[in-house]
Amino acid sequence: MPDFDRAIDSRPGLFWIASITVFCLFTATPGFGQNLPTTAGVENATVTVIQAQEIVSRATLEAVRWSGPESGPQALPGKSIAFVAEDLRNGGIVGVAQGAREAAKAMGWTLKIFDGAGSSAGRAKAFSDALAAKPDGLILCGSDALENNAALIQFANRDVPVVAWHAGARPGPIDGTPVAMNVTTDPLEVARLTAMAAVAQSNGHAGVVILTDSKYSIAMAKAKAMENVIRACQECTLLEVRDVAISESGEKMPAITKELLQRYGKRWTHTLAINDIYFDYSIASLTNAAIPSDGISLLSAGDGSASAFLRIQAKTYQTVTVAEPLNLHGWQVMDELNRLFAGQPVSGFVAPIHLVNADNIAFDGGKKFQYDPDNGYRDIYRHQWNP
Repeated sequence: MPDFDRAIDSRPGLFWIASITVFCLFTATPGFGQNLPTTAGVENATVTVIQAQEIVSRATLEAVRWSGPESGPQALPGKSIAFVAEDLRNGGIVGVAQGAREAAKAMGWTLKIFDGAGSSAGRAKAFSDALAAKPDGLILCGSDALENNAALIQFANRDVPVVAWHAGARPGPIDGTPVAMNVTTDPLEVARLTAMAAVAQSNGHAGVVILTDSKYSIAMAKAKAMENVIRACQECTLLEVRDVAISESGEKMPAITKELLQRYGKRWTHTLAINDIYFDYSIASLTNAAIPSDGISLLSAGDGSASAFLRIQAKTYQTVTVAEPLNLHGWQVMDELNRLFAGQPVSGFVAPIHLVNADNIAFDGGKKFQYDPDNGYRDIYRHQWNP
């Protein structure tokens, strides 16, 4: 097992949003909480600056009251949970693990962390070690469920329930796998909101590079959703969609950033990324090229890392992160397992999304460089588990 406490130092934050219906372009999607509209048919429509500004304005509001489950089964005693992490260098995964560890303590459960270290060999070892630990439940965190389905089936064959975080392109059960609940905000809503922020910032004239990782279906779905919004903005320009493995971002992003500056120059005004981690390794190249801190805008469609909060607070290149409530998600994955242990259906809760910028960064956990909604979720879950 890795030195988890040290990994936690890089943990990021979380998120929320209010709903809005935008005339002639979007239709509100139903679901728990409040949701950003869909972009059905966006290729044949137009995104205006006013529409984008209104959506962004509502998404930056402070967290609202708890909209998740108000009741549930008591925590069954003595459960042991295996937590298979794709890569503990990813701040989003670390944030969820921290929340799960908090929840395990509140439930009297044992949580064991197995780090896949971002490689196929590492994942194989993590799954093998987790299976050997004979857990009562499994949490898959940050790895694609379909890609790892053979390993998940081994747990299912032992009647071990499986829940996940960011293991597929949608919240809810993942068809064709044992995953009973994939905990996430709606990644397409997150992506669309991020792209809308670029449209709003640029007054509809953004020159955009999108960074994604084709290894993950959720990343590609986000990238496509962002691309659709930018293409629907008449005066915006999509310069490029660049495929960069998250696990190789430290090695590749400095050179890629330099290359993009040389290729596009001042036409490149905004970068949309599927994760904050890309920007951790872009800043030095921007600084070395004498790009002023407000000379290019970096916007991330997740996860709200501590470094992203620092950059936004300092107004250094990064202006936005659509931060997920990572700690809350850690509590939720544990609650979903408890419901399965009790023979009950999962809650299906989908947390609303939240855009963090310089104006609201001090609220809802921002002073601790994370998004942690101030809605009392810890006490609500504790009351359900230990009435």
